[in-house]
Amino acid sequence: MTEQEITLDSLTRELIAFRDARDWRQFHSLKNLIVSLNLEASELLELTQWKADGDVENALSEPAFRARLAEECADVLLYLLLIAERADIDLLQAGAAKIARNGEKYPVEKARGSARKYTEL
Repeated sequence: MTEQEITLDSLTRELIAFRDARDWRQFHSLKNLIVSLNLEASELLELTQWKADGDVENALSEPAFRARLAEECADVLLYLLLIAERADIDLLQAGAAKIARNGEKYPVEKARGSARKYTEL
C-alpha cells in the first residue's frame, strides 16, 4: 500500500487482517483494547519525561527521537482504530462532531489565547 492510498478505512482493514491472521481477536475485548491504548499513550508520554518543553521541541530534529515518536504515535493510532472497529465508531464523523461541540463550548471571542476550561470562560 502506498502512502497516497492509505485512508483510515484501508489502514483499519489492513490492521484487522493482520490481527485475524494471528487469531488475536480473542484477546481484543473493548476493555483490553482501551487498557492497551493507555499503555501505549504512556510510552508516548515517556518520551517527554523529565524534559523541558524546549528540549522536546528541539528533539524533533533528531532522527532517533523522531523515529521513536512516530512508532509510539503509530501504536496509539492502531489501538484507537481497533477500539473504533470493535465499538463500531466512525472516527472521522466522531472527530468532526467533537470539533463542532468544542466550537460551541470555546467560542473564539472568549477562548482565543486562553488555556482556561470552557466552564471558566
